[in-house]
Parts: sequence; C-alpha cells; structure tokens
Amino acid sequence: MWNEPSAGIAVAPAEGEAPRLPQPAVVATVEPGSIGEELGFQPGDRLLSINGKRPRDLIDLQFLVGEEELVLEVEDPDGTLHTVELEKDLDEGLGLGFTEALFDGLKQCNNACPFCFIDQQPPGKRRSLYLKDDDYRLSFLYGSYLTLTNLTDADWRRIEEQRLSPLYVSVHATEPELRSRLLVNPRAGLLLEQLRWFVDRELQIHAQVVVCPGLNDGDALERTLRDLAGFAGGDWPAVLSAAVVPVGLTRFRPPADGLVPVDRDCARAVIARVEALQAEFQGRFGSRFAWLSDEWYLIAGLPLPERDAYEDLPQQENGVGSIRAFLESLDWATRELPDRLVTPRRLSWVVGKLVAEALQPVVDRLNAVEGLELVLHGLPSPYWGQDQVVTGLLTGADLVEGLEGQDLGGQLLLPSVMLRQGQPVFLDDLTLEELQSQLPVPITQVADAADLVRACIGVPPKAV
Repeated sequence: MWNEPSAGIAVAPAEGEAPRLPQPAVVATVEPGSIGEELGFQPGDRLLSINGKRPRDLIDLQFLVGEEELVLEVEDPDGTLHTVELEKDLDEGLGLGFTEALFDGLKQCNNACPFCFIDQQPPGKRRSLYLKDDDYRLSFLYGSYLTLTNLTDADWRRIEEQRLSPLYVSVHATEPELRSRLLVNPRAGLLLEQLRWFVDRELQIHAQVVVCPGLNDGDALERTLRDLAGFAGGDWPAVLSAAVVPVGLTRFRPPADGLVPVDRDCARAVIARVEALQAEFQGRFGSRFAWLSDEWYLIAGLPLPERDAYEDLPQQENGVGSIRAFLESLDWATRELPDRLVTPRRLSWVVGKLVAEALQPVVDRLNAVEGLELVLHGLPSPYWGQDQVVTGLLTGADLVEGLEGQDLGGQLLLPSVMLRQGQPVFLDDLTLEELQSQLPVPITQVADAADLVRACIGVPPKAV
C-alpha cells in the first residue's frame, strides 16, 4: 500500500518532543494573478507553517501546498502574525518565490578531493564561494552534483519516500579503493552498493566523472563507465547518463597535490576511449549513454561531434553539447536576419579563449549582415592562471585586463553565464557596475543566441 510521504516539521510536536524548527520561508516574489497575490502576500513576508508543518525546503513546501485546504501562518516584516485559511484546487500552487531553497541549512561536503574547485580559490572573497554544496535537495531541484557520502539514514528514507529522482552524482571512479582515495573518504567506497539501492527502489541518477590524468583515466575510466553502464539497462535504468569532464586546476590550488592538467595528448586518448565505448553502448541501449564535455574536443583540437550525437542533451548543464546546442539555437535565431542595418553597428562579444574558435562561425554569419561588425574577444584567465578557459569561469579582473586598450566598438556583449545567478557579480567579487566603470562602452548582457542576435541588430535584450 502506498504511504503518503512525510513533509515538514510539526510546529506543535507531540509531548516530550522538541525538534529544532527550520527557519521560516521568506517571500521574495509574488506572481501576478496568483493565489498569493489575492491573499495579499508581499516580498519580505515570512511563511511560518502550512497546516501546522514548517517546510524544511522548497521540496517540502511543494508537498505541503498540494492540499485542497490550507491553513497558513504568516508573519509580516513588522512582526504582525496572521492565520490564513483557504481552499484551492488540488496541487494548485500559491505563486510565491522564496529567497532560499533550503530553510534548515545547507548540507556541506565531508570529502577532501584535491581537485575540488572550491579549495582552489583565493581567500577573502564572499562567503558563498567557499560553501561546499553536497546537498541532495539542491541536486534534485537544480541538478547540482553530490557524492552521496554524507547522507544519513533519514536522508535516504526521505529520498525514497518523496521519490527525489533523478539526482546528480559525482562518481569519479567506481572501484571502491580508488574512489575512497580520490574523495579522501572511506565512505566513498560504498558507491556501487548505493547504486544498487537506487535500482531496488526504481530511482535514478545522472553521473559525472571528473578525470584527473594519471589517477582515474585510462583503464580506470573505462572500468568506471562500464560499471555505470551495468545500471543503465532494463525498463527502469538507475543510471540515465554519464558525463566525462576534465579536471580544472587553478594557480591557487594547494602545492604538491599530485595533479596535472589535461593536455592535448591526454584529451585525445580520453576521446578515443570514450567514443569506442559510446559505440558499444549504442548497440546495447540504443543510446551513447556516456558523453564527453565540449572541453575535451577543444583541448584536443578536434571538431565537436554533430548535434545528433548528443541525443536529448541530458548533460548540457555539465558542458556536454552546450556549444552545439548554442549553434543550433543560433540557426533558429538567425532565420530572418535583415540584409543590412539602417544604422551601422560595431560591437564586441567576449567569451573564454577555449571556446572562441568554435564560436567564430557565429560571428561570421552575423557579420554577413551589411552594416554589422561583431568582433569576438576570446580571453584567457590570468586570475585563475589558465590560458584556455571556458566563458563561465572568466572573472571581472580577466575582463578588465583582457579588454584594456581594445577597440570595443559601441557596445560590449557579455554572456550572463559569467555572473552569479540572479546577482550582477563575477566569480572574483567584482560587480558588473564596477566593470562598467572601467570600460569605455556600455555593457549588454546576453543569455542565449536570441539575445545575441537581437543585440547585434539593435534590439538590446537587457540594458545594463
């Protein structure tokens, strides 16, 4: 018999119980025309409980508001308390956005991976840059990767009860001793048992492998992908896909960590091994199953696979097929380009040096419009100590240094992937406003191919 999953913490617990309550959910946005707007919710209001339960996170909140009859306890910013009773359609939302996804704190990583990007940052930056997220709830909500090493029995029960699937798991290696050594955590060796747990409960994951040359490449990488593929068959595969990405190393990493960067020879060897496995998996599952991130081909100096090689792009957020997807979206965005611009325009577009060559065809296509000149600036990252870098890792300092003295035309097009989500700040804490003050031309953010095209032909997507 199906048991309704539990959600939230009782505000009035049974006698003798005194659980620590999560923080209230603070309203950030109210959707126009929503139930929340009709009830008078405003940003800053604090949602204390729903039917006597306080949600631990957005997942709990969605379960709790999925009832037809609700009793909400709300506190205004001035401290005034309200009790709101309402009836609504089953599973109809309130139309509220919240300042945080987690109301009871972030579950942080308990591993000590030498290749962890968080540990390869300079000191003195904003606190959030040093938080090692290893929280299964953020994995479910946003696709962030976790290692499964810090889950309690209660966490496993909740994943099962609330069917939190798929999750995104950093595997790196399946051989127990090697994975324990890579993560510097003996619990990391339990991965294969944990994958069998997902199989038994018909829950699913997407996997990633960060390849460190000399540690988990070669035969170890092949074993890892074959082991993962062992959970990929049947009517309900537990492992849906695997992404293979190169280790990223910065000049701030601890000394003598034994890590070496991926070079061209390594990249070509990894590509050859994984592509051979893709052909095998295609025959077994009707899918390539394992994919290489775009960086492998760029580092190797090889052309990217064609768009259909990425199937439905299951790992696009991990840099797998993102350039091909962008080029595909550009095809749509440029279907009706004008032959010429009434007012000539000269603009600059800044990207990471690693991807610049692959994006040059985009520039050539746009520059075929008479009166339009788009100049591509592919920049390295002195900040991280990387010559070949993807766009999302460029910092404000990299832009200031790399664009100094350049003729930027009348406008700079800045990919929004460089900025913290929802906030105009770069990875080095430089703000967009501070960057603007050091550049001679206005900045326009571009989020996608459509934004880029509109900005080029004179319809800015977002003024800064």
